[in-house]
Amino acid sequence: MNPYILATLLFSLGLGTTITFASSHWLLAWMGLEINTLAILPLMAQQHHPRAVEAATKYFLTQATGAATLLFASTTNAWLTGQWDILQMSHPLPTTIAILALSLKVGLAPLHTWLPEVLQGLDLTTGLILSTWQKLAPFALLLQIQPTNPTILIILGVTSTLIGGWGGLNQTQLRKIMAYSSTAHLGWMILVLQFSPSLTLLALMTYLVMTSSTFLVFKLNKSTNINTLATSWAKAPALTTLTPLILLSLGGLPPLTGFMPKWLILQELTKQDLAPIATLTALTALLSLYFYLRLTYAMTLTISPNNVTGLAPWRLPSSQLTLPLAILTTTTICLLPLTPTVLTLLTL
Repeated sequence: MNPYILATLLFSLGLGTTITFASSHWLLAWMGLEINTLAILPLMAQQHHPRAVEAATKYFLTQATGAATLLFASTTNAWLTGQWDILQMSHPLPTTIAILALSLKVGLAPLHTWLPEVLQGLDLTTGLILSTWQKLAPFALLLQIQPTNPTILIILGVTSTLIGGWGGLNQTQLRKIMAYSSTAHLGWMILVLQFSPSLTLLALMTYLVMTSSTFLVFKLNKSTNINTLATSWAKAPALTTLTPLILLSLGGLPPLTGFMPKWLILQELTKQDLAPIATLTALTALLSLYFYLRLTYAMTLTISPNNVTGLAPWRLPSSQLTLPLAILTTTTICLLPLTPTVLTLLTL
């Protein structure tokens, strides 16, 4: 792709998200989401591969549906209450419609079905943008809406953690696994959204760091399914040693960074007298943990069936920048001891 066009598209991506962040009026927020969607479509379809074009089409249709529903919700709110302000959503009908529209845009279950299909058709770099940056703008709006019906967020959260864990069990394609992983993590964030928005923000930040490092590892190894992970020991032995820690951090095992948001969310749910919900979510985390362990096993304890044992696969030196990967890997593995500091910042 022409570097000028690429720069314009990336600038538009940033601009769309920034407009949504900065807006207090529903029309401006909707406009930011639309710019965001239109900017990523050429990035998705740049390979001119039928799967990529199909993924871009599916993404366009779902995002357009979500944006139209959101516009309908905000217009209904203006009609019923006379308010266009995002923070002034007081009527239960438009609030519920807006929450469902934003859930469709980020890929929360049961509105998640487009996400694995779209992610599977993209290259790893665009997949990384879709799994991280594209979640920010809708989440900023979800954080600002005061839910008039708290049950809907709990139902969305539990369904997402359950389906996110269950859906990834039978997958062999890494991008589909990451899509289900994304749905499960978003479920955790939505669960605690109404009780502690700052905790949701913490969970979102750790999710972004962990997902980015996982995608960069796959990109460095040029892996798109579980079998190709097994050749990574010959390409980057040091990274292969650290990758299981990144995957287990995604699964939420102590003493890794991923344990921190899960632990604090379970604590908050218990404080809110939602111990059964907390127990159910903790059990659904085991489903996700299973497929992270499966990736770990494939990467470190198996030898790839498609190359001669003991023979490193022929390769060119990787041109990928490894500094971002190094920083993200360190933060994915080592941030748990900072929990007291984070808790202090959250209560400020």
